[in-house]
Amino acid sequence: MPSPFPGMEPYLEHPGLWPDVHHMLISSYREMLAAQLRPNYLVAIEERTYILEDSDVVAMLDVRIPDVEVSARLGWESAPFAPRNEEAELAVPEPVVATTWIEEEVREAYLTIQDRESNRVITVIELLSPASKRPSSSGRRSYETRRREIYYSPTHLVEIDLLRGDRMVPRVPRKIGAHEYLVHVSRESMRPRGELWGIRLPQRLPVIPIPLKDGDPDGRLDLQAALDSAYDRAQYDLRIDYRKPPRPPLDEKLDTWADQLLRSSRLR
Repeated sequence: MPSPFPGMEPYLEHPGLWPDVHHMLISSYREMLAAQLRPNYLVAIEERTYILEDSDVVAMLDVRIPDVEVSARLGWESAPFAPRNEEAELAVPEPVVATTWIEEEVREAYLTIQDRESNRVITVIELLSPASKRPSSSGRRSYETRRREIYYSPTHLVEIDLLRGDRMVPRVPRKIGAHEYLVHVSRESMRPRGELWGIRLPQRLPVIPIPLKDGDPDGRLDLQAALDSAYDRAQYDLRIDYRKPPRPPLDEKLDTWADQLLRSSRLR
């Protein structure tokens, strides 16, 4: 069953579902590009690894279940301390084993396009995640470090942001107008300038250029076709309850539009 939305599917942005969506989209991008760019280029899935800090884990408690066990005696909150004269009746404190240090390793997949003869990385394709966009988080710092390394290298960078909220590109021209999603293509020869696609929720996702070696024509990545394929193969229609609002919520105008769309599709 296809998604009822003509472009990006806002229900896929749910933080609890996005890791699976991220995996499916990265796989779809690789499959599409590998078939298109062979035999001169290799398309590989790579992983960036970093450690979540305590503050990151706390920020994600609403969507993730930490490996923490809390033990408490029923009613202890309402039982005030009442010392007695008989010291022998005072209970001896017993230790409780609990998690006091939270550390979680996070792995985020991205794509590299390599020249088959030299194995040199020509292009990096990043699909942004909630952790990589959250301000002042370890994920954001890890991502920005990697991005800076690419900016000072001869490698092209393609950033695909299909998550509403915090922006990764600090300077978005006003002429782009209002948008919910953003694609950024940073060609090595154009830096510090880059190509930007501002995308509205009701719009179809674009076909974007994938820069390659000098003298070779750009590859083409159909973001909508990749999303449609991922939605169908993962059967997300069986996991999404369209009677509920998406997370994060839509603004008033988009919420009205989405409600009408879902009602016309008989999903509400």
